[in-house]
Amino acid sequence: MDPMSFMQPVLARMSAIARRQLDSGAQMTGIPRFEITHSTKPTEPFSFVFEPVCCLILQGAKRVIIGDRALRYGAGDYFLGSLELPALAQIVEASPEEPYLALNLSLDPSVIATVLFKLPSEQTPALAQGFSVGCSDPDLIDTWYRMLRTMDRPLEIPVLAPLIESELLFRMLNGPHGAVLRQVAGTDRRLSQIRRSLTWIRENYARPIRVEQLAERVGMSGTVFHRHFKAVCATIRLHEARRHLLKDSGDIAGAAFAVGYESASQFTREYARLFGEPPRRDIRRLILESSGEDMHPS
Repeated sequence: MDPMSFMQPVLARMSAIARRQLDSGAQMTGIPRFEITHSTKPTEPFSFVFEPVCCLILQGAKRVIIGDRALRYGAGDYFLGSLELPALAQIVEASPEEPYLALNLSLDPSVIATVLFKLPSEQTPALAQGFSVGCSDPDLIDTWYRMLRTMDRPLEIPVLAPLIESELLFRMLNGPHGAVLRQVAGTDRRLSQIRRSLTWIRENYARPIRVEQLAERVGMSGTVFHRHFKAVCATIRLHEARRHLLKDSGDIAGAAFAVGYESASQFTREYARLFGEPPRRDIRRLILESSGEDMHPS
């Protein structure tokens, strides 16, 4: 059987369950760390920070920009994030008749570690970028579907939901994006140290930041910290500036000063180094691409 011929009717049934839940006035599902998000219209780009999460889109499409990567994904695709990553997002396909619908599962490191403990040991993968987007297969969609169905049977939630969550994690751990989940479980000590530094930066992004001070704060050498920190995500203040510029693309100096830069020229250099082109050109491209058809890599 063609995978899509199986998944499309299942996604339709899942969307119907999700809409019933939303019609009742609830976004939380009664299942721990599991919620439904929705929108009845496309949105402007908005800034937020991904917590460790798995997000499956049931209907509609979303565009996410993390660093220099712009990802568009739709029904049947899922996003995995292992770190507190600054991002810009935009819902690009939604209407009152066919709203954007997605399932979000906040990832619990202890639950992932319990599943990992039962699996054969693997060599720890190289530190990845902290996020990935993939296409669901029929087995994964079926697991999500069974999780969602427990909402119609509340007595099942305490017993079956934890078992289904473990199955969901098992299938993703053994899939092409399992390395991201292994990061959430804390199997890499470096990742734990970088998480601590990200938390500090999120709370202090407008203050002067020196790599050496951050490295000392989390117990790493400056060279090692700098190399691995850059591999995970870029500077939060530049992402915040990007958000400002999407609202007002003409005020480059204002965006620079708002996030703690003392020199607009330094800001422009670092912005171009991170995002690949100067602010004005980057923002113009993002606005033009926001209605484009670029899809995530398979």
